[in-house]
Amino acid sequence: MAKKNTTIYDISKKLNISVATVSRALNNHPRISQATKELVVNMANEMDYKQNNLAKALKSGETKTVGVIVPYINTNFFSSVIRGIEEELSPHGYRVIICQSHDDADIEKKQLNTLLHTQVDCIFISISKTTSDLEYVKKIIDTTNTPIIFFDRKKDIQGISTITIDDHKGAYQATEHLINEGYKNICHLSGDQNLEIYQNRLSGYISALKDHGLPVNQDNIINTGSSIEEGINAMKNLWKRKVKPDAIFSASDFTALGVCKEIKNLKLKMPQDIGVIGFSNEPFTQFLELSISSVDQTPVMMGKVSGNVFLESIKDNFSGITIEKKLVLTPILQIRQSSSRKK
Repeated sequence: MAKKNTTIYDISKKLNISVATVSRALNNHPRISQATKELVVNMANEMDYKQNNLAKALKSGETKTVGVIVPYINTNFFSSVIRGIEEELSPHGYRVIICQSHDDADIEKKQLNTLLHTQVDCIFISISKTTSDLEYVKKIIDTTNTPIIFFDRKKDIQGISTITIDDHKGAYQATEHLINEGYKNICHLSGDQNLEIYQNRLSGYISALKDHGLPVNQDNIINTGSSIEEGINAMKNLWKRKVKPDAIFSASDFTALGVCKEIKNLKLKMPQDIGVIGFSNEPFTQFLELSISSVDQTPVMMGKVSGNVFLESIKDNFSGITIEKKLVLTPILQIRQSSSRKK
């Protein structure tokens, strides 16, 4: 026979107090004395009482859960953003459901619907690289009370707050650093241009070249993905050129790592023969035998700010006002051995 779950009625009977008092004590009601709360909680633990979260959610209108959809969880950036969201929301009693879209718009859409059916209180999304049509997201905003918050990868949609890094500024600083180190023929591995973050990194690179009087050579802008293999292949092809690059700014740390591996294979010296700088500040960049310069996206802070925007939106709803926030965080350039030629 299945074991019967303990209810508040059982606790009430055991302590010979009203069901209402038990319920209020378990929900930390201010009108219940601390002594009674402790008595009820101790008995609930002794009787292995498990609160019915679904019933509680139906009554309060909130589940105390939020959903996070990321392209992949196996990168330091996205896992750190999730950490930041959890650290911000956990003290307020929220739990986090994590989903991966695998950079697939169809999977992303299904996960959105799943989270909505789970009745999460908020959904945080970093959109996939194949996401283009966001009518279904607009429909969610128009037909539900579930707030959606974009972070890092985003689209501009009315009613949705966004938290991003200043990718243009980060790329500008990275390119300017290479110029200041004396590099002249700087190539850019530009990432997937379907995504706004990589478009902004490309524009930052171009702006820095123009502001310092260097020509913008379209042949020096190489469209790549964000993998080690693509970095290796890009470097192989670049070194076959008659006029070879003396520096590479990659929009991705993983691609930059591939470049560094091929530089070592070609028996070139870094940063003397060629300088390299990446973007994201993945942990491996500082722990390699020759550390890689990179742009830090402050992902934990991005997660904390995202969580705080949600908490602020709850306050806004209580006042009947919905405030849409567009927050842009400042990147931090981390200069290391791979680009410090003057040192």
